Amino acid sequence: MVFEAKLEMFRNRLEKVNRHLGKLARRKNVEAYRIYDHDLPEFPFCIERYGSQICLAEYKRRHGMEESFYHSWLQGSLQIISQVLQVPSENIHRRVRQRKLGRQGQYQKLEGQEGLGFFSVVENGLSFWINLEDYLDTGLFLDHRDTRQLVREQSMQKRVLNLFAYTGSFSVYAAAGGASLVTTVDLSNTYLDWAKRNMQSNGFEGSAFQYERADVKQWLELVPADAYDIIVMDPPTFSNSKKMTEILDIQQDHVNLIRACMRVLSSTGVLYFSTNYTGFKLNREALSGFVMKDITRATTPFDFEGRLKRVCYTIQQ
Repeated sequence: MVFEAKLEMFRNRLEKVNRHLGKLARRKNVEAYRIYDHDLPEFPFCIERYGSQICLAEYKRRHGMEESFYHSWLQGSLQIISQVLQVPSENIHRRVRQRKLGRQGQYQKLEGQEGLGFFSVVENGLSFWINLEDYLDTGLFLDHRDTRQLVREQSMQKRVLNLFAYTGSFSVYAAAGGASLVTTVDLSNTYLDWAKRNMQSNGFEGSAFQYERADVKQWLELVPADAYDIIVMDPPTFSNSKKMTEILDIQQDHVNLIRACMRVLSSTGVLYFSTNYTGFKLNREALSGFVMKDITRATTPFDFEGRLKRVCYTIQQ
């Protein structure tokens, strides 16, 4: 009876949040949003909707269940998710993952998963390619939806630089906002190609849209001063990629990274700096020559209220 009661508790919670968030998503013309994120300790899932598909991440933990009981628990949970979210079981893409430090593992494919397909979703009238099987992340960081829109609203005739760009969602928003130049920088050819595909899917092609495969630290040293009006920088918490000459540790390196960005930023420009490192402390003393504003709350999307695990700042001269 305890088992059935807990499953019913999960059903009730999922029905409540799905009803509320689904209504908000339809109103905002958003097809990709987070529904549930470890709301109940007994059900350590993160559930996100991407159109007609569901991404179900089960956080790895010592659940203490015997294998047969765990199987029953999981099947019961999957059945509830299918019923409440009204999706067939084959549209639920399940993965087991450990909590990462920020986004340190985004440049990795999942072992044994290859070429299972892309599909597109719409966010604020823009189209993005998603993959729920082949990679650790889906291709779109939902927690920055409102930050992307903010960049879009400020990009008219601006020169925009997107660093650690991943699949280029900020680049798409900047282009949609009328940017005169959009430069997308990432260390991975895979993700640069994905970014270019996202741009092209929204009709953004031509010399105004540039793509650079580079180590951001080294690349910034080569950029002339006053080259950009808006810079977006959302780095991984930690990276020791073989493609890089140095290890990246965002707590240790953020001051030098921010200073490098401010050098290439116009006098009236703005840097959007964000990190997912939960223990992050902005070194305000070392950056005291700049105007810094915490916009974390202002950029928290409707589906991340009370759940957000990142911070975001604007930094200006």
